[in-house]
Amino acid sequence: MSDIITVTGNVAGPPEFKITAGGLAVANFRLGSAQRRLDRSTGTWVDDGTNWYNVSAFRGLAEHIAASVTKGEPLVVTGRLRLRAWESGGKKGVSIDIDADTVGHDLRWGTSTYTKQSTAQGAASASETTPAVAQDAWAAPGAEDAATPTLPSETPF
Repeated sequence: MSDIITVTGNVAGPPEFKITAGGLAVANFRLGSAQRRLDRSTGTWVDDGTNWYNVSAFRGLAEHIAASVTKGEPLVVTGRLRLRAWESGGKKGVSIDIDADTVGHDLRWGTSTYTKQSTAQGAASASETTPAVAQDAWAAPGAEDAATPTLPSETPF
């Protein structure tokens, strides 16, 4: 059984990106999700602590995180929740980890520019830290070439 969780929060530090000895791309970062509540006696919002999550992503998602996410940015993360017990120096605790399936900027707080990566580019950039920029007409209007069919003027959605 896997528990799916969606969390909004801010990136606590720069994402750590690495390629394992087996060639697997991995990105890790911490996400802080501040809890707020309405104090009915004063009618104001007050901070009520922060939940911290360790987020891990793999393969193409890890590459895209490395190229797109920086410290302090607001994100929405969806993935599988993992609770991991730890012990160090006589102290015990529980780490809350998320194996990310989806990561995106929280557009309540700003704007974002999306660049689609084609399947061929994804396969070619598996060992690169920065994904290549797609050159299809939907991702980059006006970038059509002779090999690209003319697209309708309206988007399909």
